[in-house]
Amino acid sequence: MKIESKKTQATAWFKSLRDTICSELEAIEDALSGTQLHALPAGRFERKPWTRPETNEPNDSGSILNGGGEISLMRGRVFEKVGVNISTVHGTFAPEFADKIPGAKDSDGAFWAAGISLVAHPQSPLVPAVHMNTRMIATSKCWFGGGADLTPIIPDDKDTADFHNALKQCCDAHDPAYYPEYKAWCDRYFFLPHRNEARGVGGIFYDYKEEDWGNDFIFTQDVGKTFAKIYPEIVRRHMNKEWTDEQREQQLIKRGRYVEYNLLYDRGTQFGLKTGGNTEAILMSMPPEVKWP
Repeated sequence: MKIESKKTQATAWFKSLRDTICSELEAIEDALSGTQLHALPAGRFERKPWTRPETNEPNDSGSILNGGGEISLMRGRVFEKVGVNISTVHGTFAPEFADKIPGAKDSDGAFWAAGISLVAHPQSPLVPAVHMNTRMIATSKCWFGGGADLTPIIPDDKDTADFHNALKQCCDAHDPAYYPEYKAWCDRYFFLPHRNEARGVGGIFYDYKEEDWGNDFIFTQDVGKTFAKIYPEIVRRHMNKEWTDEQREQQLIKRGRYVEYNLLYDRGTQFGLKTGGNTEAILMSMPPEVKWP
């Protein structure tokens, strides 16, 4: 299959997955019946497309970035803030970045990338925050990466078990070796060294997956489908439960850990900011309200 056909298929999938997830999360907003937030209006996603004028001139970082995407952001009664971004960008990496990206030296820095990224910060401290992203990147090589991880404020054993079991079943359907490898990768990646603690209860994380494009694409699709099924199930379990002021305080402090991780360690955040990416889309992951003790 030619690379342009691969790009077209991947881009269409990320958009379709975005639409599926946004529809499901809006349905959750409509279904809320708990008393604490029921009087608030149900949230709806607001979409904001963005694009860069085509250019061959390097930006301040030395990279050439073209393309665009769409930010879908909802502030509602179940979700205090949830963003679902898609993007399709291309250009040329600055030499310092080309050295770090597989295949970029052989492509003289030229790259293409498309993907979806989601971060949800619920109103209720009983509903876990979550992150999911999948992407395809092409240089002289072509690969997929991504994953999903859960960040509860008040850990729930069933939620954790069900989230991991869903991802394990997804992985096992492709290769029984995937889940233990990708779970361990996630545990290493989403860790705050300065706090000596994990960001949440984990999930899976994978990158540079280029064994077989067709199979890798199907696996990446299945990761998205699995997430779109299991996370709404977990949200619906807890969204109508009452919570206390003490639990809300605990939630705001835990969100501080989320901010610390994303700004200090997250590769995507650092890479996007250093290469002159869309700041609003990059920082979509930040929670709307946070505290440090």
